[in-house]
Amino acid sequence: MSWTPYYRGTGVPPKDGAQVPKLPAPPPWRAPAGQQEADSGKDPATTYRPIPGLVDAVNAALHLRRPLLLTGRAGSGKSTVIRQIAVELGLGQVLHWHITSRSTLADALYRYDALGRIHAHNLRTVDGNIRTNGKDHGDDIGEFVQLGPLGTALLPGDRPRALLIDEIDKSDLDLPSDLLDVLERGGFEIPELARHHKAEIAARTADKEGTHVIKRGWIQCTEFPVIVLTSNGERDFPAPFLRRCIRFDMPALSEETLTDIVTAHVGDIEDSITAALVTDFLRKLNAGEYVAIDQLLNAVYLLRGGHVADPVQQQSLKNMLLQGLGRG
Repeated sequence: MSWTPYYRGTGVPPKDGAQVPKLPAPPPWRAPAGQQEADSGKDPATTYRPIPGLVDAVNAALHLRRPLLLTGRAGSGKSTVIRQIAVELGLGQVLHWHITSRSTLADALYRYDALGRIHAHNLRTVDGNIRTNGKDHGDDIGEFVQLGPLGTALLPGDRPRALLIDEIDKSDLDLPSDLLDVLERGGFEIPELARHHKAEIAARTADKEGTHVIKRGWIQCTEFPVIVLTSNGERDFPAPFLRRCIRFDMPALSEETLTDIVTAHVGDIEDSITAALVTDFLRKLNAGEYVAIDQLLNAVYLLRGGHVADPVQQQSLKNMLLQGLGRG
């Protein structure tokens, strides 16, 4: 890759007949989903490098069928762990529940579109059937029920599903406690389906174009899902929740670990610019600045190998790419 100023800040379009330069390929970790493996020849999960102790924590969670709670700074690779687990164990596509202050357990289990069903009833045809996408389905409540990521992870199957519950520390105070019963039982009821006259109803899942037949409104896993919860350490959790998790605190990053991570993503990094970027990044971390690993990867990708020849421009780009994220 070479540094090319595609945008020049003139606002002048190319002249007639001028060839518009094609934008460069993105870094491997920024390629669209599904394209990364094709472009790089390997799954992105193979670039992750577990820190000491993490492999044992994962295996303890797998043996005990307990969720793994990972705590550490943003950008330390916590959310990548579940992807690597899923690839190694052949668990299929990872289900993802990203937590915000508005997240509820109900949304993660399932959603029932009552208004959509009422609207469909208002469009009932003369023969008493509801017409959806050109097909008559009768009163098919399953068309208006979709399982969330947690609900999909609890579906019965031959192998467990992999579920990432990301940034659990940003949740409402009651959410971790609300999770306890579902995680203990491995099942839950959908009242709207339990009350329906049909015993078996096909509903959509969180998988793309996925469906599953639900019997009498009850979902019960046959294999507890493999769950990784991540936390940036912004709050404490109740003891009943913590004792049901295997906990692992991501340790401080070392120069050796950072070098290994960068090498896994961008290849050979034996040049002075990359070494200086790693050293400067580690200095910022040790000084308490809030910076993330993907910032280091961005800086290495753009600046290594002398792609930016002007030292002033090089320093300006480094300062921009490695600036703190605003909190420690």
